[in-house]
Amino acid sequence: MILYLDMMAGIAGDMFLGALVDLGVPVDWLKEKLSAVLDGFDLRTEIVFRHHLRAVNLYVDVTDHVTHRHYTDIRQMIESADLPEPVRANALTAFKHIARAEAHIHGKDIETVHFHEIGGIDSLVDIIGSFLALDYLGVDQVAATPVPLGSGTIKCAHGTIPVPVPATVAILKGLQVTGSDAKTEIVTPTGASIVATLAPQFGAMPAMQIEKVGYGAGKRDTGASVPNLLRLVLGAPAAAVKNCGENILSDQIYVLYTNVDDMSPESLGFVMDRLMDKEALDVSFTPAFMKKNRPATRIEVICREAQHQALAAVLLSETTTIGVRYHLCDRMILRREPVVVETSLGKIAAKKITDPNGQARIMPEYDDCKRIAQEHELPFYQVYERILAESNPLDRQTGRL
Repeated sequence: MILYLDMMAGIAGDMFLGALVDLGVPVDWLKEKLSAVLDGFDLRTEIVFRHHLRAVNLYVDVTDHVTHRHYTDIRQMIESADLPEPVRANALTAFKHIARAEAHIHGKDIETVHFHEIGGIDSLVDIIGSFLALDYLGVDQVAATPVPLGSGTIKCAHGTIPVPVPATVAILKGLQVTGSDAKTEIVTPTGASIVATLAPQFGAMPAMQIEKVGYGAGKRDTGASVPNLLRLVLGAPAAAVKNCGENILSDQIYVLYTNVDDMSPESLGFVMDRLMDKEALDVSFTPAFMKKNRPATRIEVICREAQHQALAAVLLSETTTIGVRYHLCDRMILRREPVVVETSLGKIAAKKITDPNGQARIMPEYDDCKRIAQEHELPFYQVYERILAESNPLDRQTGRL
């Protein structure tokens, strides 16, 4: 899925998370996932109107009022948390952007830098929650308008400082920015770190079929001519919208492959993890024989166009290969959508898949099944089969799901 960030009035962490909720991410699901990582907060939303445009205004109600945390504490918290690996990696990257900026500004080592406002529980919720929501929506490609910046001054823990604040400017180094008529801060360090981590393609909206549009509301009167809103547009790549029959879609992916004959299974396992961290759609290993009958492993990766160069770089740097072959490939896929299902073991993230005859089946997500197996000390296969059975009851008359 493609996510387009229309930053007409800037970006802050709560605006981004609010817009993701407006796109369909359940607030209760977010609370449940975040509560496994953080304490001392609650989430609530309200519908507001800015220039007659409906938007979600998200609030993080904080009971943990610690605002100063060291970067190393936050890093350890995220590293030890029960999070999907892409979410963990993105959250760590976002806070590293902030830590590097603060360390440079204050002339400190990154390991000793501490955050003031950004160390609060609300910032942790905004950043970790945003990447959980992106994972929920299946976002694998991001594009954006240039980042608009405000002007003037604001008061913070260090006194009165210019807008955009030094941390925001440092985090946005290397990204496309533009001016605006806003007379206050419209891009926070938290918002900047999310943009820097997503590393979007800047410019006009890419060719896509729009599926949903979400609006997140800011809380300040910016004095600008545009409403204080962040608009997110979610859709499928243009190549992925061809209907090939009922509930069958066609899209295009890249296939990368190479053969290696001198790597251990442990090393190959590490390579698979690295490829999945870089947003590969799938990775497979196949036994093969090379010249002189040498046993080898064929590594095959499928991915979106936006990721194929980064994934090729992983293969060339993390394996012993000296070349990677790749091609664009058409494929047919069944219609699917993310859902949350209620089971006797709790709420489970899953995919609803619809076959050509219109029959739907629910497939639970591995990470949630693993978490429940660990919490209840049950074998994974028992948890998976139980959730599968409860989520896909048979029709007694037809014998079908």
